[in-house]
Amino acid sequence: MQVKGAFTALITPFQDHEIQEESFREHIESQIQGGIDGLVPCGTTGESATMSHEEHKRIIGICLDQVRGRVPVLAGTGSNNTREAIELTAFAKQAGADGALLISPYYNKPTQAGVFAHYQAVGQACSLPLIVYNVPGRTGCNILPETMARMHHEIPEVIGVKEASGNINQISEVIEYCGPQFSVLAGDDFVILPMMALGGSGVVSVLSNLLPEKVSALCAACAASDLNQARRLHFELAPLCRAMFLETNPIPVKTALSLIYKTHLEFRLPLVPMNPQNKSRMHELLNSMGLTAG
Repeated sequence: MQVKGAFTALITPFQDHEIQEESFREHIESQIQGGIDGLVPCGTTGESATMSHEEHKRIIGICLDQVRGRVPVLAGTGSNNTREAIELTAFAKQAGADGALLISPYYNKPTQAGVFAHYQAVGQACSLPLIVYNVPGRTGCNILPETMARMHHEIPEVIGVKEASGNINQISEVIEYCGPQFSVLAGDDFVILPMMALGGSGVVSVLSNLLPEKVSALCAACAASDLNQARRLHFELAPLCRAMFLETNPIPVKTALSLIYKTHLEFRLPLVPMNPQNKSRMHELLNSMGLTAG
């Protein structure tokens, strides 16, 4: 299995502290109709860290039921507790997910050998295609290219990485060391073009929650070596890419969706609503791009 194209890291709608299933299904459907290549429920963007195991499994189940095989689904099943990651990944396999996306163990700050052992244990227990999620800004631990290559060569289930180090040199080395059959996905929307120019295969995107057709088109242009189209889309999306970092993800993207579609906006603590100044900046940007009424 190779993972290619634009995969949306889905937001999770909440209302009165509960999962808003109808809105979640509607969002999934809009993604598919917008031409997205795949979906990722229960990632960081979905506020998975605030969910119980039962809610986590429910979100994965709803997503798979709504998708019904039309696009691949990579279920977010990561944890800093290896036993917990195994439990969630086993559920994703049983539920019918095409693969799993697992953040590297956070807070524990394992050694590179510990990171390897974590993914090896999940792979051996679950036998499901695994995408490693390397995001040192959140985990406090960077997975080095040499470790990624070792996992690729020694753990058959590890078929790719969502690389969110923001380090183009590191991304280049991962692609070099792991070879063309290994799926290297951008973990940040602003590096889709340079990363795919190096041989990456796509993105796990936050921005595609808003514009699935544009992010999919950018990945398609990169894959087709259409540099002019890819560059045009890259710079068209650049202001929104920056806006997604006005505050901690997923505060900006959920705020933007609420401004565009006038939907209910709710976060789970410790995330809180965007401060008024940043919300005003977001509103002005969306207006300037024709994405919301004045």
